[in-house]
Amino acid sequence: MNYQAPNSVVMVRPHHFTPNPQTADDNAYQITEDKALDSQILKTTAYKEVTQIAERLRELGVNVHLFEDKSISTPDSVFPNNWFSAHADGSVYLYPMYAPNRRLERRQDIIEQLQHHYVVNKVVDLSGWEEQQQYLEGTGVLVIDHQAHLAYVAASKRADIKPLKDFCSQQQLTPLLFNARDSNGVDVYHTNVLMCVTTDFVIIGDEMIQDEAQREILKTAIRRSGKLLVSLTEQQVKSFAGNMFELTGKNGRFIAMSETAFSALTIEQKQLLHSKVTLETFNIPTIELAGGSVRCMLAGIHLAKQKVRLAS
Repeated sequence: MNYQAPNSVVMVRPHHFTPNPQTADDNAYQITEDKALDSQILKTTAYKEVTQIAERLRELGVNVHLFEDKSISTPDSVFPNNWFSAHADGSVYLYPMYAPNRRLERRQDIIEQLQHHYVVNKVVDLSGWEEQQQYLEGTGVLVIDHQAHLAYVAASKRADIKPLKDFCSQQQLTPLLFNARDSNGVDVYHTNVLMCVTTDFVIIGDEMIQDEAQREILKTAIRRSGKLLVSLTEQQVKSFAGNMFELTGKNGRFIAMSETAFSALTIEQKQLLHSKVTLETFNIPTIELAGGSVRCMLAGIHLAKQKVRLAS
């Protein structure tokens, strides 16, 4: 198993997709005011985009657990990586969510399916932090380097220090907390919009970390991890170039990204990434209206698979 690039993911296919009004206040990448957005077209095209990604990932050899969401109360359900994560030590974590309607995304049937197919030693429910108005939105705010045992976290109202320390102490990760803002002074709402950690690279919009001391601490950590730093501009981050995810398929590792993100990369960046790993692109302009891209849609499963018991 490659602990940085899982072979299995959970996806959720929404039947009533729309940008979430409860997250619009702090998600600068979200589009909510376009009067031309027709609700029925949004639902249909989002459904198709998720379907196409799931089918393509399966063709590439990724094990995709695809769940349906027919609720009208969970507009962001297409981003399951925020409410749970599954780890190589057999643990599954449930996270405290900032927006009330996002708390409705937590589904027992998904956890039960993981327990059926994988070795799950424990389910750790951190959602109780919501009672203290403390939040930690999963691998949206936690960009984990599983090999270096680091958790990169951009400070925001969705990443509070108390649940962060709780999680990192349990997972024996060193948290690296930093501030990242756009040119308008708005905090980056999720770390995984800003950066991606793969087996060989750390891809990050480091110019958005305005504190030079913090930026140098991160660069030092990246150098010590032995990974190459690929710097993104703020405009590239806005085009979701930081929202990539490394997976393992039948032909080895590849990085999944949207066509929007791929188009934003320079020729040199594409060549550098491609020198180590294959690049796969997906066309998801409708999903990206909600302020997230490919990485947000994929909840990586790092659990060991259950052994098949042969009939005697």
